[in-house]
Amino acid sequence: MGAIIMSGREVAAEIKGELKQKVAKFNREFSQPVLTVILVGNDPASETYVKAKGKAAAEVGIRSFLIRFPEDVSQAELIHKIEQLNKDPEVNGLLVQLPLPRHIDVQSVIDAIDPRKDVDGFHPLNVGRMQVGKKAFIPCTPFGILSLLKRYKIEIQGKHAVIVGHSHIVGRPMAALLLNENATVSVCHVYTKNLKEITTMADILIVAVGKKHLITSDMVKPGSVVIDVGINREENRLFGDCDFESIKHIASYITPVPGGVGPMTISMLLYNTFDAVQSQMKELTRV
Repeated sequence: MGAIIMSGREVAAEIKGELKQKVAKFNREFSQPVLTVILVGNDPASETYVKAKGKAAAEVGIRSFLIRFPEDVSQAELIHKIEQLNKDPEVNGLLVQLPLPRHIDVQSVIDAIDPRKDVDGFHPLNVGRMQVGKKAFIPCTPFGILSLLKRYKIEIQGKHAVIVGHSHIVGRPMAALLLNENATVSVCHVYTKNLKEITTMADILIVAVGKKHLITSDMVKPGSVVIDVGINREENRLFGDCDFESIKHIASYITPVPGGVGPMTISMLLYNTFDAVQSQMKELTRV
């Protein structure tokens, strides 16, 4: 008996359907939520992601705007634009598409975004609030993974979750979210010795490294839940960080690549944007 394939596409469509109804009601009573995306340069992967975000926003009734800058834009000019958008009451959600060119300090750019509009959930204020379990904008990929686990009614409390990859975008926030759900969490990374010993202990294994088929079937505990965040392009095909074909016979649940975590990430961005506009509206009515 093979693993249940966790369809991020199906769950994301459910979430977008729910959001569409809420946004329509909000539009009738107040105004249309606005998401603004800043894109620097013309990285093909970033272009694809930005296009997908704009399409998904339109599907649920959120207006999206794309602001483009050339590859050689200065950090000062980029931050100046962010500060203008922070002050613009028409902009509810704001994100800068990563990665950025090397001459720009990513953290300085993230720090410049108003935490109340930080729908990517990367601002230190949102990161800190999430760590202590307070209401915050949660980074979209970890938020999507958590939502996927919950929609499939996978028990998290008391389970041993192993995360491979300790990036600020996925690994670290994922660890915080799972700890908040009372899981026992181990975080592995490039310097971890005896990776297999740790991954075979996982009830829930989340892999976000960007290395094709890093995790093979002998590294997975039978009956575990395997979440593959990796996207590796090779000869016009996408592969995950896990060897899907062999692991699907061992795991109880597994996400495919593509069609697993990716669609969830975008749906949670829309969720955060609608959350932002609601919070901002509450602030206005309190004034």
